[in-house]
Amino acid sequence: MPPVNPQLGGVFDPTRDVVVNAQVLSSGNARVGGIGYTTGSGGSVTQLTNRTTAVTLNALCGSITTNNASLAAEAGAAFLVNNSAVGINDVVYLSQRSGAVGAMTDVVVSLTTNGSFTINVMNNNASGGTAETGAIIINFLVLKGSTT
Repeated sequence: MPPVNPQLGGVFDPTRDVVVNAQVLSSGNARVGGIGYTTGSGGSVTQLTNRTTAVTLNALCGSITTNNASLAAEAGAAFLVNNSAVGINDVVYLSQRSGAVGAMTDVVVSLTTNGSFTINVMNNNASGGTAETGAIIINFLVLKGSTT
């Protein structure tokens, strides 16, 4: 019978379980020990023309700088991010790094497909409030997923 490992909450199975007491780097792009991707996995892009202009960034993580066209209070804009690293089962995480002018500006992913995802930028300031005129820098990270 295999030994019981209380740190794992059950019986240790050497064919499936791994205990790590140090940083682990994979042979690919994933990194554990500060979970994320290694240097060289990311990229950056700046949106041209307006807040609905699509961008292309084929990386697992990085930053997107939006156009600074005015976005009125209570208004929103959506744009497509073409990204060959994204699959339909993946989860894309976003965070605002900087640039928002309005105190109530949000960015969310509204759709993920094979090869792209859609970001919605929303100015949630009340009517007559501050227009969003900043070029928002959005950090993103693709968490690979599977249904099997």
